Amino acid sequence: MPTLGAIADDFTGATDLATMLVARGHRTVVTVGTDAFSDSAGSRTVRDADAVVVALKSRTAPVDDAVGTSLTALRALREAGCARYYFKYCSTFDSTPRGNIGPVADALLAELGERRTVVVPSFPATGRTVDQGLLRVHGELLEESPMRHHPLTPMRDSHLGRLLTPQTGHPVRLVGLDTVRKGADALRSALDGPGLADALVVVDAVSDEDLVTVCAATAHLTLVTGAAGLALGLTGPHTEAARATPASAPGDPGVVLSGSASSATRAQVAHARTRLPHRKLDLAALRADFAGTVAALVGFARRAWDDDPAKPPLIYAVGDLADLDDSTPHDGPAASALVERALAACATGLVAAGARRLLVAGGETSGAVVTALGVRTLAIGAPIAPGVTWARADGRAHDREHTVDLALKSGNFGDTAIFTEAWSALV
Repeated sequence: MPTLGAIADDFTGATDLATMLVARGHRTVVTVGTDAFSDSAGSRTVRDADAVVVALKSRTAPVDDAVGTSLTALRALREAGCARYYFKYCSTFDSTPRGNIGPVADALLAELGERRTVVVPSFPATGRTVDQGLLRVHGELLEESPMRHHPLTPMRDSHLGRLLTPQTGHPVRLVGLDTVRKGADALRSALDGPGLADALVVVDAVSDEDLVTVCAATAHLTLVTGAAGLALGLTGPHTEAARATPASAPGDPGVVLSGSASSATRAQVAHARTRLPHRKLDLAALRADFAGTVAALVGFARRAWDDDPAKPPLIYAVGDLADLDDSTPHDGPAASALVERALAACATGLVAAGARRLLVAGGETSGAVVTALGVRTLAIGAPIAPGVTWARADGRAHDREHTVDLALKSGNFGDTAIFTEAWSALV
């Protein structure tokens, strides 16, 4: 029976956290929403796990929707037997002045009858650190990093206190690195001290050792919040990682679907275009003939498999920032919504055509693809890069059951060659 329950605000974040938990000895299952808790097969999978991560698509949802789905997930986890909870959000603290991180944290605390928690977005393995309450990305202040141009959650302040205060009804406090470096006992005493009993407490961390200290010092808290890095100190009941075996075999058809506009993903797309067959989404064509354009993309991928199965085709939305321009007059959906819908439709068409390996880039795109494929559970497999892993996905689409290998990559994660090299992790 699971004892640790996590709520992730997007799909890539869910697999990111689950990978960390698996590596630390937790038998971990990712559920897509909460349907698996009432499904007979899904509920058995949940009961057999040590930790359950509920993947939501709530990061950029309206605040009320994000709060509602998060509370539904919390109640399902409590019913399943969990006693501790982890609200997982992005290490770049993707949010707006209204939320959704603060409102969800407030709602989870209220539901649990708790008054405070910690806020720990640090993840040094991916270059995210917090010192004096300032969030840095590979050494740059968040507001000076590429995240300042994010199309949905532009991050134009690096101070977590200023970012969080407009979002929450709790006071926001800071515990600095000097206290963290005194050790877990000293940090726990500070967290339990006056002034922090009814607060969201931002805790500095710039190294993996700092995160282990934070984790030890917060073991008595019913709810913690942060990026996946905080799981570094969550040792599970098993001495070895228990990873799922792949659903596919070497040579099975694969594809890269990239909807992210992040600078990291644009570099990955540029690298892959010199090595893989590729097609860029044509938004005008999609608006004029959605079904026909998707069918043409699926046909392109099938021909690429026939030509060289060792080179998974790339279908992508953004090669450079100019591709984000959606100013041409049109009557159709916004570009971001159209990209998600198109790549999700490509995914279902490609799986029906025989794809067994899908690497998806972008949190919103990943959510759309997972939903379209009817994925219920993800069993965590081989790691690819910090924050990115293969997972065995069981789902249903077009009235057919399917099992595929699926990698969900946050836009900001992975090295430049990930689209061409991720496949070697599947053995």
